Amino acid sequence: MTNKDLANLIFPNITKTIEDYNQLYPERNVEGVVTRFAPSPTGFVHLGSLFASFVARKAATDSNGVCFLRIEDTDQERLVENSVTEIIRDLKDFHIEFDEGMISETEEQGLYGPYLQSKRKEIYQTFAKFLIEEGKAYPCFYTKEELEEIREIQEVSKERIGCYGKYAKYRDLPNEMVAEKIKDGEPYIIRLKSPGNFDKKVVVQDLVKGKIEFPENDLDIVIIKKDGLPTYHFAHIVDDYLMRTTHVIRGDEWISSLPVHIQLFEVFGFTPPKYAHLSPLMKVDEETKNKRKLSKRKDPELAVSYYHEAGIPNEAVLRYLMTVANTNFEAWLDANPTLGIDDFQFDFKKVSASGGLFDLEKLYNISKNYISRLKAEEVYDRTLAYAKEFDLEFASILEQHKDYSISIFNIEREQKKPRKDYSTWKDVKEQVWYMYDEYFHDVHYEFGKINDLEEIKHIVMTYFENYYDESDDKETWFNKVKALSSELGFCPDMKEYKLHPDDYKGNVADVSTVIRVAITSKAQTPDLYEILKLLGKKRILERIHLL
Repeated sequence: MTNKDLANLIFPNITKTIEDYNQLYPERNVEGVVTRFAPSPTGFVHLGSLFASFVARKAATDSNGVCFLRIEDTDQERLVENSVTEIIRDLKDFHIEFDEGMISETEEQGLYGPYLQSKRKEIYQTFAKFLIEEGKAYPCFYTKEELEEIREIQEVSKERIGCYGKYAKYRDLPNEMVAEKIKDGEPYIIRLKSPGNFDKKVVVQDLVKGKIEFPENDLDIVIIKKDGLPTYHFAHIVDDYLMRTTHVIRGDEWISSLPVHIQLFEVFGFTPPKYAHLSPLMKVDEETKNKRKLSKRKDPELAVSYYHEAGIPNEAVLRYLMTVANTNFEAWLDANPTLGIDDFQFDFKKVSASGGLFDLEKLYNISKNYISRLKAEEVYDRTLAYAKEFDLEFASILEQHKDYSISIFNIEREQKKPRKDYSTWKDVKEQVWYMYDEYFHDVHYEFGKINDLEEIKHIVMTYFENYYDESDDKETWFNKVKALSSELGFCPDMKEYKLHPDDYKGNVADVSTVIRVAITSKAQTPDLYEILKLLGKKRILERIHLL
């Protein structure tokens, strides 16, 4: 019996050839990077997968290339219902959309599909059939118990674990005996007949890690499982070949699999893609004080839902990930504060080979800078959207006072150096609550140097009865605060006060603080002139009477 006869026995319904698929999926006419994000539909999108998809999307976009979404669902036992839809939705929330691939649980777009691996069974079997015809793969009839026994022997004798050498019992079984077992109904899998030599090296020039050397793979790895579906290793190299992937961008936990993946490309005579292995995000463990990977079990910030609930803009999260992706992005952003990620050119050479520590404080700072550059209308819209999900009372107040709220958010915003009061949408209420009468009751006043209540009332009443005029411009307004200070024994000039502090009860800043706290309850607020104008004299006087 020839190898071809055996291949036809195993795959009687496979009539296409690799050449047929080469014609169906021709080389792409694309000048840039062709890459993919290829998650398994087994759980939520976490920060690591968001990072990998973000880098893949950015690398393709900046090179006028293609980025597609492939769902690797060959492990049917681990599938999570609706996870494809959730993956697509979560990535879209972060503005990561794909040129091709899955667009829902059942729909896809693009000419190189199907993009759902479970629908590509015939393709994988075509490629496996070719290997059997070429004598490069074979059926293996080991039972689960036999494999466990082999593993125990290897562990005791401290040998490498796996099917190779003398442990590859069915590797050279005559085709006639193989056919007999198949006809008798014995279950089997298909293994690669590895041509590798463990004493030789395979060398890969990784775009991130640089030169990597490993022993060649000599394990007869499984390529087709008992259910007829491929293993991850086999499926993804077939897919990357036919989808004409030029760059594989993935986490560095896959580096140890490189010898297997390179070998699979070579046994078909295919040119392997370029590889870029990204280091994981790390943090310092609070207990051990050692660095470790972010953990699903220990670190809530690994889930992208964490940032949604915290009210951190998705754009800020992406900017933070860009600082991790390219070491020069942070300096570029500092020099170009009005520009964004789309204006920055991604460079594989600037990706840190060792990765970086996850820095939540840096993320909050980036978020603060990002929000400070938004228009007041957008701050309102996005704060309202957040409040509708997490604070219905505040959402109702915002909706009742839309124009007023936008005016609040616009204080000291549209200027060269805008205020940076908000790190998150959650922060907005915490920073501006005192501007809403609905919240301004039973407040705690943060009076500082001047804390005698009678003196405070005298300062405030004198100012608003004798000096304050809503129609004053800012310069006139401040000159009147100085005049008030002088009348009440406070120095109106800070330089003079520093020279002769004992000659005065205090200074103009102390008087301003009294006015500010009386009206807002806070010693630190945005521009007091703007706040007074927004509140209006009637509401101001009502607040004074609460003192």
